[in-house]
Amino acid sequence: MANQEDADVLFEIRTNLHIGNYQQCINEAQKLKVSPELKTDRDVIMYRAYVAQRKFGVVLDEVTPAAPPELLAVRMFADFLSNDSKRDAILKELDHKMSSNIGITDSTSLLMAASIYYYDSNYDAALRALHQSEHLECAALMVQILLKLDRMDLAKKELKRMQEIDEDNNLTQLAQAWFNLAVGGDKIQDAYYIFQERADKYTPTSLLLNGQAACYMAQGRFDDAEGVLQEALDKDSNNPETLVNMAVLSQHLGKSPEVSSRYISQLKDSHRNHPFVRDYLIKENEFERLCKNYSPSA
Repeated sequence: MANQEDADVLFEIRTNLHIGNYQQCINEAQKLKVSPELKTDRDVIMYRAYVAQRKFGVVLDEVTPAAPPELLAVRMFADFLSNDSKRDAILKELDHKMSSNIGITDSTSLLMAASIYYYDSNYDAALRALHQSEHLECAALMVQILLKLDRMDLAKKELKRMQEIDEDNNLTQLAQAWFNLAVGGDKIQDAYYIFQERADKYTPTSLLLNGQAACYMAQGRFDDAEGVLQEALDKDSNNPETLVNMAVLSQHLGKSPEVSSRYISQLKDSHRNHPFVRDYLIKENEFERLCKNYSPSA
């Protein structure tokens, strides 16, 4: 682990990664001069930002087989996301690594392994990987998964552990906001304040704006949500979370079906492997199958 002085060197780019300010993270990382001991940590943050931007080719081209394990883990994640035909082979390789005697020990590799399992909807495997690390990023992903599984009790326990480690950390604050959103009621406004505080302190990224929009929608304030999501679209017109929220919001606002369909079509074109799109396509195919079964015979 890096000492406090070392950690401060990476604080800005790490913060930009966590709040979704990916291009700024990359720009600053490329200019940042660090000691040899921190070079891998810096590069991991930078390449993860490239992955978040879906610029998989940069990672695949620049991270060579001779790179440290942490960078190879980021490369594996990029490879998994960019190549549908290789996903089964990558999962098989990952299963072997996770079950081998040597195994995976560094937090970055465990986080990337869990991220791959998460995208494959194998939440049990993702949680098993994350349980092996005390790192805040691993804990934050655990909170996300547990909330997705409606295990509020376990999510609350993991969030408490994060607070004991570093209550003021951006990841802990964001995890608290996610938890508050899931709890609902008066906690929704608390979640909004967390997203707003991060946006005011740093910059209003698509990630933070979508968090604010989710709070507004949970409160039934759909007009306010539309304004925030429009700002998010202006920042990144192809952000999948913004497109999903816009598709849902347009129906709450009573807009024509074509508006929602337009966002869905954009998602299908650019983010076909997004969990929302995969689920949507399954339901769409099932609906078409049922229609054929019940259509009048000629």
